[in-house]
Amino acid sequence: MKIDNSLTAKSLKPAVKRLFEVAAKKTVALDRRWKISDGAPVFTAAGKYTARAWTQWTQGFQYGNALLCFDVTGDRKLLDIGRTHTLCDMAEHITHTGVHDHGFNNLSTYGQLRRLMLEKKIPHNDWEMRFYELAIKCSGAVQAARWTQLPDGMGFIHSFNGPHSLFIDTMRTIRICGLAHKLGHALLSEQDEKVNLLHRALTHAATTARYNVYYGEGRDSYDLPALRGRSVHEAIFNTVSGAFRCPSTQQGYSPFSTWTRGLAWAMLGFAEELEFVRTLPDDEFGRGVMPRRKALTMLEKAAKATCDFYINQGAAADGICYWDTGAPNLHKLGDWQDRPAEPYNDFEPVDASASAIGAQGLIRLGVALKNEKYLNAGLTVARRLMEDDYLSLSPDHEGILLHSIYHRPNGWDYKARGSKIPAGESSMWGDYHLLELGLLVWKMAEGKYYTFF
Repeated sequence: MKIDNSLTAKSLKPAVKRLFEVAAKKTVALDRRWKISDGAPVFTAAGKYTARAWTQWTQGFQYGNALLCFDVTGDRKLLDIGRTHTLCDMAEHITHTGVHDHGFNNLSTYGQLRRLMLEKKIPHNDWEMRFYELAIKCSGAVQAARWTQLPDGMGFIHSFNGPHSLFIDTMRTIRICGLAHKLGHALLSEQDEKVNLLHRALTHAATTARYNVYYGEGRDSYDLPALRGRSVHEAIFNTVSGAFRCPSTQQGYSPFSTWTRGLAWAMLGFAEELEFVRTLPDDEFGRGVMPRRKALTMLEKAAKATCDFYINQGAAADGICYWDTGAPNLHKLGDWQDRPAEPYNDFEPVDASASAIGAQGLIRLGVALKNEKYLNAGLTVARRLMEDDYLSLSPDHEGILLHSIYHRPNGWDYKARGSKIPAGESSMWGDYHLLELGLLVWKMAEGKYYTFF
């Protein structure tokens, strides 16, 4: 990608303001139309949000969108939407034992409300703060209980596919384990064994960094220096012996190409955990928890590798990525990395949701390392996503961020009549992460900063 080194957060503030003006109207309109009995809105078809009976992993993004919009606009109607739905409709997600998605659903809702209260954006009262923090504690513990122990002391929070399956997506959700730990919570297991949630989060991160990220160190025939930083969606383990068996993928093209949304989850997840671990006092790293220096080294190595791969190989010239770097017809686009991404081509779809997630990772890594390359790369992607080609300006389209892809191999994404590929549609996670990216830039423009903790 071609990085614009002239950008600053302040220079993007007008674009962010427009983003939230557009998003606020769409969020209110969707809330009026959508019924809780419809399930969770997942992605649009012909511009209208639809559900998908897979898991309800996007429910928190729907209500989180309202809370993010309130933070920037101050419109209490949006606060009421996000707060009321969180209080009334999110409880089942706290105790959902069947998914790894706790940091998605519950930090987007309970976590955002807690943050708004701490920042004095909403009035403080003890019972409500305790309610939000109890939800976070319970959710973090439930997530941590989805544990596959490996014989070498490693282990991971397994995906909804089962105890053999390590998803790279979970790098963005384990932050709820970290926050639950920071709030003083632990998971009690058999015979009252106390499980340290920070230990679980860091061990999961280390296992992900080892098996889902490649460093050009010759791990297998495809782990080449030229491909340093590529990621794999899923790592498969033998649950009897604990042995690693193979890379795999659910939503990417192959285990030996890079599904870009998985790459983006890693970019943001590792960068965000790096920020978090840096804030913890030294005494948090005793009693069997990974040493601070080891944790920071591991997180920085993985964050830099994945962000470098995105910049050097994952994105087109304008910083927007296609859905998979090895997509079978990508070669038909010729030198696609040397020109802006083309959402309406005939061969392979763009995934702007991956770019929105990855942009936040780039910015956070740039801030953490005081590195202008990563910071400016993230701002370059953010600016592009807020331009007319990607921001959904039509009031008849319910989405906010255009050109999002959900599950290309399964063919779930809507294709308009006459189109050879999915294009022009939105997803709830894409909308949320564009707004979260916008909030981060907005805060930075005002000399502040936004974190989950």
